Amino acid sequence: MPYEHLRVLRDEPITFRKRRSFPGLPKPDDVKQHGIQLQRSLASVTDIPAEPGFDERRLLRIDVVDGFRPDALEVIPGLTVVSQEGRSIALLFASEDALAVVDERLTVLARDGNVTYANLLLAIQGFDSWSPADRTGPALAQLGLPDEHASIVDVELWPIERVDERARLIRAFEDLLRTEQIEMLDRLDRESLLIYKLRASSAQVDVLVNYRDVRLVDLPPSFRFELQSLQLDINELPDIDPVPDDAPGVCVLDTGIAAAHPLLSPAIGETANFITPGESAADSDGHGTRVAGLALYGPMADLLPDGFTPQLRLFAGKVFTNDGQDQTHFVEKSVEDAVRYFREEYACKVFCLAYGDRNKVYDGRHVRGLAYTLDRLSRELDVLFVVPTGNLLADEIPDDALQTYPRYLADVAFRLLDPATSINSLTVGGLAEFELDHQAQRFPDRIETTPVARRNQPSPFTRSGPSVAGALKPDFVAFGGNVARHHLRNRFVEQRLGVISTSREFAGGRLFDDAPGTSFAAPQVAHLAATVLRYLPNASANTVRAILGAHARVPGESETLLAENDELKLGLSGYGHVVTRYLFESEDEAVTLVADDVIATDHHHFYELLLPDEYWQGRKRVREISVALAYSPAVRTTRSAYRSVKLSFNVVEAESIEQVSGWFNTNRIAAARKVAESSTFTNINATTRSKGTLQCATWTYKQSKERRLFIVVTRKDEPWNAHMQFQEPYAIAVTFRDLENPEANLYVKIRQQLRQREQARIRNVG
Repeated sequence: MPYEHLRVLRDEPITFRKRRSFPGLPKPDDVKQHGIQLQRSLASVTDIPAEPGFDERRLLRIDVVDGFRPDALEVIPGLTVVSQEGRSIALLFASEDALAVVDERLTVLARDGNVTYANLLLAIQGFDSWSPADRTGPALAQLGLPDEHASIVDVELWPIERVDERARLIRAFEDLLRTEQIEMLDRLDRESLLIYKLRASSAQVDVLVNYRDVRLVDLPPSFRFELQSLQLDINELPDIDPVPDDAPGVCVLDTGIAAAHPLLSPAIGETANFITPGESAADSDGHGTRVAGLALYGPMADLLPDGFTPQLRLFAGKVFTNDGQDQTHFVEKSVEDAVRYFREEYACKVFCLAYGDRNKVYDGRHVRGLAYTLDRLSRELDVLFVVPTGNLLADEIPDDALQTYPRYLADVAFRLLDPATSINSLTVGGLAEFELDHQAQRFPDRIETTPVARRNQPSPFTRSGPSVAGALKPDFVAFGGNVARHHLRNRFVEQRLGVISTSREFAGGRLFDDAPGTSFAAPQVAHLAATVLRYLPNASANTVRAILGAHARVPGESETLLAENDELKLGLSGYGHVVTRYLFESEDEAVTLVADDVIATDHHHFYELLLPDEYWQGRKRVREISVALAYSPAVRTTRSAYRSVKLSFNVVEAESIEQVSGWFNTNRIAAARKVAESSTFTNINATTRSKGTLQCATWTYKQSKERRLFIVVTRKDEPWNAHMQFQEPYAIAVTFRDLENPEANLYVKIRQQLRQREQARIRNVG
């Protein structure tokens, strides 16, 4: 059953922060031992029978150090680089003679510690084969074949560059199809893409994933929205109930709004023009109306046709025209005027500014004007801004995006647009939702188009972080759309791959339309933020940020895609998408605790995570603890250290609060090591997350072992802020999950322990 999230107070004592020194990095591995291990690794691969292909060579997977160029291995005759999968995995064709040379040199390396081309061998971390699991695409692995007797699959082969070898590869593969009686529906042969659409049984798919020349087997794109979803008749809409009087507000700062839209009008509080006060706030562009629908309802695909029940009050401030183009005024001024007005008149706390200035790509230097404005207002007015990362234009997506996605998104030209660098705002990147564009739906048996991204992978046009001083951005991701490559027209298309929302053309009978863009991802998160206020109406903006952060997870599809590149994963996905289950209310098996406090300069705060014994006991199972900290520091653009205050947190396992406070206030090396080790068991380490003002991490425990865990919050001020003596507000949200225990009853027991702790404090004070 649902419960209200619990409030928690920190533990005493408050202590001063002291600098600590940590041990240095470990020494490099022994070179001879490295040679021995590599030789064993190579032997384990060559002992396995070679897979069939168009010639006799083996396909060898080589794990290399990050940044190593696999082409250098071709100095050994008989080694040919086929592909580099991620930054640390290379695939090579290797002849038996080449393998003999490698084995011989490894023997010398293991014996003498040096050999010709030793630098190449030292860059190799291990040898392996490209397994059937590696050839199985994520959709096929997750969903399986829809029909084990005959299903359509897309099969990608290695796009070999040599013309003669490529021709031999194609002939051999098509001979295999005839021998195995696999039906070929279509073939696409491009310079860096060789793909077949086949109809195959489960047994035939097994043959394909064990064939050397197959790169990947996956289900064809399947996620779609139907055209009739956009053709809902206005007369078919059900009656929409009025918004509750106490509903929290969400304010859209955009191109205005079509206020008479039947899905928006019942929820509208006020609209106003802040470019030319007194004039109409009508939307002449359509952008603001799309953003408003998503801010009010969230993702709409699941609501069609009759799931529209607004629970928020909608406000709209017109702060620019024509989707932010052709500006003749400072948008910073319009935004500030609008925020102050709606905050003062309606106590509005959540603002969605779905805007990105294409002339202000973040260059790693100072934060620009609009981002700074949002950071300043966030702190001063206790408001929450939600902004997008910004988009790539269609002609900025590289022609070879099918081959280079998502690596091209790391290009410095594709960094965040102002105001996405705002450290006190929530920045939202895009995820692909649909895979089948208009052409793919019309011709399901032909390869007319190929989507660049699959569902729950980064949108092909989303921009990447980080922000100033390495602050993690984006914070979250939400559905922003997809694009597909049209092979005959040789261009990218987006029809039916965008985000569904309300249309300004409703008067002509078109209630909805779709468009791609991170501008339509941001309002979905704004909707969640405002909805949190339905359940916690007095929550601060920091508390809302922390609660959202504690419930964010990187989608599995993105996790798999970006597994080899942590930097790009953080720069595109941030903390992930906000999972709505348990977000607004706790349950028996998942409990959220919330704390608000203020901390003085150079101090530590301590919180013990009061978990019942049953949480740690019993069979092995997955238990998760997620912690999020949010604060909104003062900022200054004239300092390289943009934020005045740095807060950070650690989660530490200890025997008592006294032991923890001792660790954090002494220079004992052993204690420092203990703290450092405790911080490495999480998905995002303390150094990475502490660069931002929203910091989130999840710890996963599988062993049944009782623990006492503590959160330690630390404040450190920048030198330019040293003379300022003030208390810095912050919020913490902690979520415990015991999802594999059907008898979990965490909520009642944690609530009881919190009450007992509070009663003991009252007695001690008395």
